[in-house]
This record gives sequence, C-alpha cells and structure tokens, in this order.
Amino acid sequence: MIVLVNSVGLIKFATALSVASSSISLGFLSHIIMENSYYFHCPLLRFTVTFFIATLLVGNVGAHPSSSSGTHNPCNFPAIFNFGDSNSDTGGYSAVFGQAWPPAGETYFGAPAGRYSDGRLIIDFIAEKLGLPHLSAYLDSIGTNFTHGANFATAASRIRKLNHSVPQGRLSPISLDIQKNEYAQFTTRTQTIRNRGGVFQNLMPRSEYFSRALYTFDIGQNDITSSYNISMTKEEVKDLTSDIFDEFSESIKGIYGLGGRYFWIHNTGPVGCLAYMLDSLQITAGQIDKIGCVKPINDIAQYFNRRLNETVVRLRKELPSSAITYVDVYKVKYLLISKAKKYGFKQPLRACCGHGGKYNYNSKYGCGAKMKVNGTEIVVGSCKNPKVKICWDGVHYTEAANKFVFDQIVDGSFSDPPISLTMACRRPTSY
Repeated sequence: MIVLVNSVGLIKFATALSVASSSISLGFLSHIIMENSYYFHCPLLRFTVTFFIATLLVGNVGAHPSSSSGTHNPCNFPAIFNFGDSNSDTGGYSAVFGQAWPPAGETYFGAPAGRYSDGRLIIDFIAEKLGLPHLSAYLDSIGTNFTHGANFATAASRIRKLNHSVPQGRLSPISLDIQKNEYAQFTTRTQTIRNRGGVFQNLMPRSEYFSRALYTFDIGQNDITSSYNISMTKEEVKDLTSDIFDEFSESIKGIYGLGGRYFWIHNTGPVGCLAYMLDSLQITAGQIDKIGCVKPINDIAQYFNRRLNETVVRLRKELPSSAITYVDVYKVKYLLISKAKKYGFKQPLRACCGHGGKYNYNSKYGCGAKMKVNGTEIVVGSCKNPKVKICWDGVHYTEAANKFVFDQIVDGSFSDPPISLTMACRRPTSY
C-alpha cells in the first residue's frame, strides 16, 4: 500500500482517521509512514509525525470508549434487588397475610398476583426494560426464582422502625431495616445453596451479581400517612420526620457494605391526591388545591422529598464507589393527575375498584370485599375500563398509570443526575 502525501498531508490524514474511528491502530498508521519513508529523510520529522499520530490515537481512546468499557454502553444489570412498600410489593405481604382479593391483577395477570393493582407495577416495568423477569418476593416460598434478584418490599412498610405504640395490624412489621436484614441473610444463604449444588442451585443469583445489580427503593409514603394530622405545624412535621432519614441512610450504607453499588431511589408521590386521604381527612375548602388534592399533606410529601434528596447528596459523598440516582416520581404523578385528560385518563381522583361516595372509596369495604347494599350482598368490583383510570383502589395506581410514570422516568428526564435507567451504574465525575 502506498499513500503519496507530504508531511502536512499525512498529519491531516491521520487526524481524520483518528476522529472517524477509534479502531484505527497505531500499527496501521505506522505502516503508512514506512511505505512513504522516502519522504522522511529527516529522522526528526519522522519522529514528530509518528508521535503526533500516537497522541491522537491515545486521546481518541478516551473520547470514544470501546464497546466493552465505554461510558455510553448500557450497564447490563444482571439482577435487581428492591426495597419498599405496596407501591413495589410483588408478593411479600400476601405471602404473610394472604393474597389480595380479585379483581386485583385482572388486567395483566388474570388473577391476584401479590400486587395491589389491576396489573403491573413500576418495578415490573423496570425489570422488563432491563431484560429481567419480574421479581419474586423474598417472603414467598412457592414457585420462586431468585436467579436475577429478589423483592424485599412489603405492603404497609415504613422507613421508621416500628414500636409498641403502633396499633397492631395497621402497618407491616417489616420496616426498611428489617428488609435490609433480610437482604443480608439472602446474600449469605443463597451462596451456601449454590455451593451445595443440586436442584436449587440454579434458582439463586451468582455471587458476582450482588456488586453489579441495581438496588431500587420506593418507600416513605406510610411514614407520612400513618402519623399525619391535618392540624400539624411545620415544626411538628419536622419532628415527625427527624429520624426517618437517619434510618434510610443506615439501610443504604448497610447494603453498600454488603457489596451494593448502584441505587435507584424514588421519592414519595402526592399522597394528598389519593382517594383514601381525601375521604378520611377532615378537610376545609381552603386546604384543597386547584386540582382537588389536599395541599397540606402534599406539602409534607414535598418536604419529605427535599430531605430525602439531601440525604442522597450526603450518601454520594460518604459512599465514593456508589452511583445513586434520585428519581422525582412526585412530579410525574402530579403532572399525570393535573393533566389527566391530556394523557387519556378520566376522573383522576376517583378509585376504579371501590364503592360509594365522591371518590368511589369506602374504608370499611376495600377492593374485592363483600358488602350488603339494600339487603343484597355484592362484591366491590372494578370499573369498566381501568386503562383510563389513575387510582386503582383508592390507595394504589392502575397498571396504566404505573406505565405512564415509568415511561416518563426511564430516560432520566426526572432524575438527579439526569441519567437513564439502563445507565444507572455510571457515576458522574461530579454531582
């Protein structure tokens, strides 16, 4: 091969090649130089051009990473480990306290599937996007497969530890610190089972998955709703949440200490827009915002979210090898409710599965319960078309609403840093 160029032309040619493709090798360009060596009678000129080309190529490697290690390649998470409450519970609560009644699960699963919705949750869409199966609940012993992760979330869970003053049956006993402890046991016991071999070996995650997995969190709603009083002052609200974020930090640090590195953390939603809050609180007209939600409780949710974000910022500094993404689902959910018609939804504050009242919600007879109306027993059933409803049962979202939220957050548009789900293992050079 002979390329007839002068020294300036060769440099221009090399520059163009290096910009066009990071796969051009120094050996290839050196070959060009040698083939045209009769143009380089001066050794200093040969050295200068060769050094220039090498510098271009080395710089190019940094600017255009290879497919194996480039910063533009997806993370390929091999597993997901989820922590939370009913917004992401895929069977934990039902494994302990019994399955939700039909019509739960009707839209996607065709039957109750451990979820408080008519179908899939945001965590299900996360798994699907990452090419992983839906998560099995850690507490479920029937037909579970933990190869690609586990779900430690249980409905009614809080961040705050429970104590004797909490009424029995009101909240799940499995608070976030318990979920963290379950995860710690999981990491040890699954590897013991894998090492033993046998029929269960292939139902457990590989040891290297724990450091490469995505750790997702969606918890905090019950910390607000279980202790909230409509007449609370700002100082009382601050006192109410004072210990929550220390508990949250300790759980993240505990998981980090066990090898977790990549965290995807949802803030809490506008709980003042949920039918069960609108129905149960003694609200004045002045406490309702322009779209019909309870402003004081949404203010608390936003205060909670600011504190959660501050906690995440501190954790990034304290855990230098972590990549922590804070996801503003509050903003997405409020957007959906406030512009429901625009996005194809109807009656955003009314429950789909419920009975009676302004919000189609009755705290005594939840979705799927039996009740008597005018002497006739009926089952509290679903609305005709859950696909156009946001609220499923007065507390939780429909599959359609969950899908809407997921579609907005998946590309990083509502995240800090603004990074997509598939790139959530990337830690920015500076936060």
